[in-house]
Amino acid sequence: MIYDFDRITDRKGTMCIKYDFRAEHRMNEDVIPMWVADMDFPTAEPVIRRLQEAAAHGIFGYTEAKDEYYEAVKDWYRERFGWDIEKEWIVKTPGVVFALCAAVRALTKEGEAVLIQRPVYYPFSNAIVSNGRKLVNSPLVLKDNRYEIDFEDFENRIVLEQVKLFILCSPHNPVGRVWSERELRKIGEICLKHGVLIVSDEIHSDFVWEGYEHHMLAELDPAFADITVTATAPSKTFNLAGLQISNIVISNPALRDRFQEELNRTGYGISGCMGIFACEAAYREGGEWLAQCKAYIAGNIAFMKSYLEEHLPMLHMTETEGTYLVWVDFRDLGLSAEKLETFVAEKTGLWLDGGAMFGEEGAGFQRFNVACPRSVLKQALEKLEQAVKELVLYGPEKE
Repeated sequence: MIYDFDRITDRKGTMCIKYDFRAEHRMNEDVIPMWVADMDFPTAEPVIRRLQEAAAHGIFGYTEAKDEYYEAVKDWYRERFGWDIEKEWIVKTPGVVFALCAAVRALTKEGEAVLIQRPVYYPFSNAIVSNGRKLVNSPLVLKDNRYEIDFEDFENRIVLEQVKLFILCSPHNPVGRVWSERELRKIGEICLKHGVLIVSDEIHSDFVWEGYEHHMLAELDPAFADITVTATAPSKTFNLAGLQISNIVISNPALRDRFQEELNRTGYGISGCMGIFACEAAYREGGEWLAQCKAYIAGNIAFMKSYLEEHLPMLHMTETEGTYLVWVDFRDLGLSAEKLETFVAEKTGLWLDGGAMFGEEGAGFQRFNVACPRSVLKQALEKLEQAVKELVLYGPEKE
């Protein structure tokens, strides 16, 4: 089947956060939303068909996954990443953020230190602070338009702050890095050396671009697997976030028991039937849709890079190695972080994720979600170009 990713699907009136909550966020009705990380593409036809079959049946009672579900998950990760996992390692949760919070509670005590690398997906911080743990940050370092890990700082902070848990974002949201095998091995070795457990958020692993390769941290070394909770889901890959299904892989039985005990305390026990059906169908029959979707989004990323270089050279797009989220440096506009947020919200006609929400290191940056029809992306960039030209012409005091 050939999928048409140029087709615009009207999402208004579906109660989607991205489009139907403009007023609640004090956004104009004509703003172009490019913020929250879901796609503006209908999912794969086999997934839609499976959900239609379930809806036609008409009974939505208590549901649990059979062996076929687990085999689909196992096959996906073995065939695409060379990662062999077992059924008993997989713990289903309603989402990766839910799992992050559960892991923080399960694997640390109140007041203990949890390390992250900002700028990073902001729920990491929330998972730590809202659960009474101490947030420790080892910031990523921007060099030549690409972020790197300061391994000396990373290890020093682990030692000085007595860090018990590290939350890894791989591929990295929002800066788009795909960590190399060398980098991941160094992370694993440092954590092993100092007795630090790892929660590895690998939800974006299926979106890695040409020239890069995603390595599942737990697959690189059995010793790494023994200290790692790997968070996976079909939600980013197949645009299924609203179906609330994720697969958390934990090979160490002691860690898995601690995680499961925490889930038991939350009262969460049975997944929704639609999430189970959709995940299995996606992993069994969605490969062709994903291949076409990735090719289209890669074209969007290339289009945006070329557009900025030609029309907006004062904006600097970091190299997008993975994810469909583009990280752009606006600091050459000469605006303070606060004025930049006002400028974007009031003058560009775009709804973006401001960089400061990912940590103070993200101030002056904006995150764009480019998983949309190219005509929408083009319109957004044209609106941005016009707003920046007016800012440059009339000066910051006019914005």
